[in-house]
Amino acid sequence: MGKIPVILLAAGGSLRMGQAKQLLRWGEVTLIEHQLQILQKLGHPIIVVLGANAEKIIPVIDKYNVTFVINSNWESGMGSSVATGMEKLLADFPSSSAVLFTLVDQPLMSVAHLQKLIDSFSFGTSSIIASRSDEGWEGVPAVFDRNYFDELGKLNGKQGAKSILMKYRDKVQFIEAGRILRDMDSMEAYQKLLAEYLKR
Repeated sequence: MGKIPVILLAAGGSLRMGQAKQLLRWGEVTLIEHQLQILQKLGHPIIVVLGANAEKIIPVIDKYNVTFVINSNWESGMGSSVATGMEKLLADFPSSSAVLFTLVDQPLMSVAHLQKLIDSFSFGTSSIIASRSDEGWEGVPAVFDRNYFDELGKLNGKQGAKSILMKYRDKVQFIEAGRILRDMDSMEAYQKLLAEYLKR
C-alpha cells in the first residue's frame, strides 16, 4: 500500500475554551504535539493546517517532521481548513491515492484505530473509511479515496469533510471507535478527558 498523507486540522480559534486549545498541556507535551507523536507512528506524511494562533504554534511543532500550511480564512469554518489542506496535499503529494483527515481536539485517539482505518481502505474503490463512536457520532478520523479530492478541495464555511461522507454514505465503511472520539470544546471537557488520559 502506498503512503496516505494525513491532514491534521488544527486551525480553530478555541473560542469556547478561552485559550489556544492546540497548546494546552497534555501529559508531558502540548495537545498538538501529543497528536503529532501519535500520527508519526503511522509512518505517513503529515500536513498540519494552522490558522488562529499560528505564530505561537509553529515554534512548538517546528521540531517535528511535518509540513504545515496556514489557513488565513480559518474563521469561516472547518470547510476552508479542509480545502487548504487539500491544496497543500496536491502541491506536495500530487500522486496520492487517498487522504486521512484527523482533528487536533480528539486527544484520546489511538494509533491502533488510525491504523485500522488505513488497513481497511482499498485503493481505487471510491471508498470512505470513517469512524463511529459508541454514542453514534460518525465522521473523522476518516480516509477518503482520491475520487473525492476535488470536492474536498472546494469545501468552505462550516461544512467539513463530514458533508462529503454524508453525501456518499453508500460508499462509507464505518470502523467502531468506542469512546475515543470525544472532543473538547470547553475547559471542563478538557479537564475531564485529561484526567481520564492520565489514569491510563
